[in-house]
Amino acid sequence: MATDARFVAPSVPPSRTGTYPVRDRNLVRPLVDGVPAFRRICDAVTRAERRVWATFAFVDRTLLLPDGGTVFDLLDRAAARGLDVRVVFWREPELDPCPAPGWETFPGNAGERAWLAERGSTFRARWDHLPDGCHHQKSWIVDAGEAGEVAFVGGINLDHMSIVDRGHRLTEPAEHYHDVYLELAGPSASDVHHNFVQRWNEASERTRGDGVWPRGAIGDDLPYPSAVSPPRGDSRVQILRTIRGRERGILESYLAAIDAAREWIYVENQFFHSHKIFERMDAAMRRGVEIVALLPGRPISQVADARRKHPRLFAAFEALARQERFTLAGLAWSDAAGARHDVYVHSKLMIVDDAWMTVGSANLEASSLEASTEMNLACWDGGVVAALRRDLFEEVGGPGVDSPAALREVAARPLDASRSGLIVRLDATKYAVDG
Repeated sequence: MATDARFVAPSVPPSRTGTYPVRDRNLVRPLVDGVPAFRRICDAVTRAERRVWATFAFVDRTLLLPDGGTVFDLLDRAAARGLDVRVVFWREPELDPCPAPGWETFPGNAGERAWLAERGSTFRARWDHLPDGCHHQKSWIVDAGEAGEVAFVGGINLDHMSIVDRGHRLTEPAEHYHDVYLELAGPSASDVHHNFVQRWNEASERTRGDGVWPRGAIGDDLPYPSAVSPPRGDSRVQILRTIRGRERGILESYLAAIDAAREWIYVENQFFHSHKIFERMDAAMRRGVEIVALLPGRPISQVADARRKHPRLFAAFEALARQERFTLAGLAWSDAAGARHDVYVHSKLMIVDDAWMTVGSANLEASSLEASTEMNLACWDGGVVAALRRDLFEEVGGPGVDSPAALREVAARPLDASRSGLIVRLDATKYAVDG
């Protein structure tokens, strides 16, 4: 297993069809799970000098951040300091009101706008609707275009299940989500900057009275970045997107990485049903590549619906999971009384040969890869990639677990209170059968 700090796999090609090129000399820092990730994001916002911009998909306005206060408190404090604070919210009328915990959005309805007025909120906002799709990006950029610019790209939602600490062996909240963000500084941060400006300037509701905040703030467009940010580190990075009808760079990148894999592939993803991904993984295993796929042990009802509607797709999923080189797993732990506690896998990442990784908002299913609005970061720095892989393997597998083979061994052990790892084998034939 390659772990040299400068190891790069030249055989993993970049996306050729997306907006943003590969850029060298970036700083990339993985942030695993919600509490560490949002503690760092809040710190960056608190230290910001000029701008705080973000794109939100799911957000629970009652959620308290790691060091206190809600995300709206965080935004209001930054705006009160005179900073330019802007948020693009996803608007989905079918999720207003919220049907269940974990589906909270902030669609800017009359009640929410009255709430913002009562708070005296002065940060700027625009709402963006995507028919039959989701504006699913979860990005932040702080001090865009300034010397201290820093961006965050990932998939962690602002909800009670997601803002949890490492390890997950707690019973509060009742559900724990495992997830990942990446901190980014350097030339590729300019692409996160560009993406925000594009989302802001093109937000679908921007000409409606209820599509902006404060009321009447129409025509408040932003200029695109005029220069690439200066070097900040040693990592090669590419910002990838899915934009319906315009870009499928994330799908292109996933397929290219699977094709380039030489030894092993490690995947964490909330949704895992894509014929294109399955076909490439099948070919990879036929040439000797080992694959470990970490999924939610108890998937949400959407997956059960997909299984009923697309039996051929899930037959392909079962065929993949039956192969000797494929490990299908979830996360769970057992308390002293023998009660099982499942940890929901919400992360969206892939690591290949300790040489390349992608982390972001895109699930491995058709909507995320072809129809919604997503953002991932791909990185070719073997030192950063291997460090994240070791960190993840220790969290999900336990101390000393340092290879896909070791993960498989832990996953096969009975689940009891003496077990240090969280990883457990899943049965593909029963996956999502009961919803």
